[in-house]
Amino acid sequence: MGERAVWPLHGIRLRTAELDLRVMTEADLPTLCELLPDDLQMNPHATTYAGLDNRANRRAVLMQGYWRALGMWSPDDWALPFVVRSGDHVLGVQWLEGPDWRADRTVDSSSWLLPGARGKGLGTQMRSAVLALAFDRLGASAAISSAVVDNGASLGVSRALGYRETHRSVLEHSGEALQHVRLERASWDESRRSSGIRVDGVRPALPYFGLEDQE
Repeated sequence: MGERAVWPLHGIRLRTAELDLRVMTEADLPTLCELLPDDLQMNPHATTYAGLDNRANRRAVLMQGYWRALGMWSPDDWALPFVVRSGDHVLGVQWLEGPDWRADRTVDSSSWLLPGARGKGLGTQMRSAVLALAFDRLGASAAISSAVVDNGASLGVSRALGYRETHRSVLEHSGEALQHVRLERASWDESRRSSGIRVDGVRPALPYFGLEDQE
């Protein structure tokens, strides 16, 4: 029995005009550890190890984040990481999360791109792909996101996709201001951004989101 048969989440695949997003597997981790950008801000609350240098600790955060996502998965609280490729080249990672999924049907997202892949509109394609999955196939009601106020790239993607600013908060570990944004389902539907995005492999995975096949 193949991996996708016993863990159907790994069969979900998203495609845009230029990108191919497949759910991260353990086999992807060594490549991602090598490509991890130096300027990527890691989870400040993640475990760090006194005997490791900064680079090794960053790799540990990435790997444990993947294992935690799979090991702690439930229909109420889930996190799905995608590896973003163009052809055979890995360009980055896109996460889609449902931290209180069955209660509010709201998704969150985060991502990173290699420096050479930035500034080309790929961040908008990546997020559009996971929003198509969330709204069109999983029945999400809304999507939220956040970024520090000087992260123009992330906030620019949000604005381009129709997110509205809601409020600001302060990051405890750094004191930086964090801008929160929200996209309602009606706005997504009106944008017609799903056209041109292909979403495959969702049906076998629906029970893992607490959903039933309606087709």
